[in-house]
Amino acid sequence: MRKPLPLALAAALFTLSAHAGDPSLGATTYTVYEAFLSPAQQPGEESETPKLLQKSLGATAPSTPREQRKSRGHGQLRFTKDLTRAYVDVQMTGVNPEDILMFHIHCGPPGVLGPIIVDLGEAGALSKTVVDGRFTLELKNENITFIKDMKGMKSGLPESCPAELGFLPTQTKTLAGLESLARKGVLYFNLHTKAHTYYGEMRGQLYAAQP
Repeated sequence: MRKPLPLALAAALFTLSAHAGDPSLGATTYTVYEAFLSPAQQPGEESETPKLLQKSLGATAPSTPREQRKSRGHGQLRFTKDLTRAYVDVQMTGVNPEDILMFHIHCGPPGVLGPIIVDLGEAGALSKTVVDGRFTLELKNENITFIKDMKGMKSGLPESCPAELGFLPTQTKTLAGLESLARKGVLYFNLHTKAHTYYGEMRGQLYAAQP
């Protein structure tokens, strides 16, 4: 016998409410993205650094073509389900910590140079925070990068990527926005060294981790 519509609807609503999650799990369960870093993912060689940037971002040590570099890495970017915290864990080989100048999460599709969205060097000198080839860091909303003042740019111009294109483009300001960009596959790790400063030593595009 078919249930009356109001009774069936009430039963469906009761069933849905019974599946509500425990709020505390939001801080202890994760959405995970991972990247395998390699020189092959860089879109250019150090010798191709634009002339205008060679003094400020050019190599200060002898460079090596991408296919000859031994640097490799694996990194994870883990977001708590409530999007209040994120954690970076990177393991790298073939890199001397003393040679590391910068380490960032950038926003951009594969093969494209994009702006910095998280400066992983804010935690301290990378020669000291990279220990035994391992780097770890906890991120919060305030770690999303914004330029306060840069020569040739308007003061306060945000560095981080647009969260979404629309009538009023907005900038990513939160971990929730960062996770949304990770889901779209437009975040990547980039490690910069003395020998490979402009394009970087190695790069790793972030994608959803495979179970």
